[in-house]
Amino acid sequence: MHLTAPATTRHGSRTRDADGMAVASFILGLLGLLVFNLFLGPTAIVLAAVSLWRGTERRGRAYLGMGLGVADLLVLLAFVQVDNTLSWSF
Repeated sequence: MHLTAPATTRHGSRTRDADGMAVASFILGLLGLLVFNLFLGPTAIVLAAVSLWRGTERRGRAYLGMGLGVADLLVLLAFVQVDNTLSWSF
């Protein structure tokens, strides 16, 4: 019985890190549609771009994270145009 994770090569660890970044960009993009879209949108875009650059196996999730990050910024832009202020409220 092993209590630790098996040793991986550098390439395996790099792919796993890229997969984690793809999932994180997707989650942050979803959260950014609701709150903190000025911060979470660009963060989701950067994480998605880095995970794609590192060769993630979850390319679809990375592209969704990037799309949601862009959508976060578009939602912020729409609310700023309606309210004429950087902070928006319902």
